[in-house]
Amino acid sequence: MAKEEILKDLERQIALKSMINRALQVFPKAFINPNDEIILVPRYNLYFRLDNVDSELVFKCKMFEWLSRSIAKGLPTRAANNVLRNFNYLLDTNFTRIEMDMIYDRLGNGVNRILCIDFIKLGYDMDLLKRD
Repeated sequence: MAKEEILKDLERQIALKSMINRALQVFPKAFINPNDEIILVPRYNLYFRLDNVDSELVFKCKMFEWLSRSIAKGLPTRAANNVLRNFNYLLDTNFTRIEMDMIYDRLGNGVNRILCIDFIKLGYDMDLLKRD
């Protein structure tokens, strides 16, 4: 492996670890269990697996894929608002619950990872999620 590739891989790993550590700080009571799952909100069992998460981008995809439903319609209003506030803080976004409903419809449960990646890479452009 060339030196540049090693450095790029190291930077990717550092960015991912930094994002995970921030998530653990932003979400009160969050932890990583022995099954390599990040439990963001234990009370409501909001989590996703980390075993195939190899970059900050994939971590962000998992956030959209596995938290959007709970924020949009799966939690009591107060809890959903708290999770959304933490979600927005972590990803430096400003989504509303209505926008999270659209995000869930198009990206939730990992239904379209390619669209999710494009959505993130293009700065969370909601126009990408609008249906024809």
